[in-house]
Amino acid sequence: MTISRRQALKAGAGTAIALGASAQAPGLFAQSGTLIKKTIPSSGEMITPIGIGTNRYGVGESEEERAPLRDTMARFAELGGQVMDTAAAYGTSESVIGDLAAELGIRDDLFLVTKTDIRGNVQGAEGLQMGFDKLRTDMIDGFLVHNFANTASELAVMREWRDEGKIRYIGGSTSSDNQHGLMIDMLENEEVTLIQVNYSLGDRESAERVLPLAADKGVAVMLNVPFGGGFGRSLFDAVEGMDLPDFAAEFGAESWGQFFLKYSISHPAVTVAIPGTRQVRHVNDNIGTAMGRLLDASERRRMEQWFDSL
Repeated sequence: MTISRRQALKAGAGTAIALGASAQAPGLFAQSGTLIKKTIPSSGEMITPIGIGTNRYGVGESEEERAPLRDTMARFAELGGQVMDTAAAYGTSESVIGDLAAELGIRDDLFLVTKTDIRGNVQGAEGLQMGFDKLRTDMIDGFLVHNFANTASELAVMREWRDEGKIRYIGGSTSSDNQHGLMIDMLENEEVTLIQVNYSLGDRESAERVLPLAADKGVAVMLNVPFGGGFGRSLFDAVEGMDLPDFAAEFGAESWGQFFLKYSISHPAVTVAIPGTRQVRHVNDNIGTAMGRLLDASERRRMEQWFDSL
């Protein structure tokens, strides 16, 4: 069954979503009948730890371009996915998501996150309203300062809109190791409840200071580039032509995507990973990561040692 975010909140923060196996993805839910949920520290709200990154949703208005994205979003919501991340910098992505969510009638099922103008040219209330208009919504779940452009002034306006009930969580976003110092400064000096940062099995620099500090501050963490392997390559490039290691079966990973995502979402500080997703088959595979169980610290270290030996 499908349950909306508002229904889940009414039922209580500990509600898990029961799902049955689908004819479109036989065996997808063989591990368990419920989705893993992770908690947003500031509110206690629980969300599915696999979302969708949409920096390639910036398409035109033709049915040919939008149909695969519509199908992807419909399947994502059907399986209990919630978080969709976009940004003003992603071309028409915000408008496409807003249009398709309205067409499908799934706005209340989604946890929408967007970002300010990455160049800082459109600021304050004008920039925030632009996101609301394109997403066709009167409430945005998460609004982030993109790459720390005008951080203090943007967060000040976001707080006002949060207090008015227009935004639920605020913070900042980066996908670059070079900006982790700025993220640390923001966590230490600003009132934020949500951040987005790069982290994966092959790109673990943020685990040194950013993730522990976010945990200490009670800030939810979104992971971008979850398939990044560092040094300009993807994790899939690193394992090209290889079979999954035997120990992947111990935690139910049936694909490389599930193997990599399970590592990331099992970090105690991580709330949700947002792999770029434009196809139904990738939704099916990625959401499979949110079934079964999370990994403990020793299992995650084993994965790190295995990867580092490649």
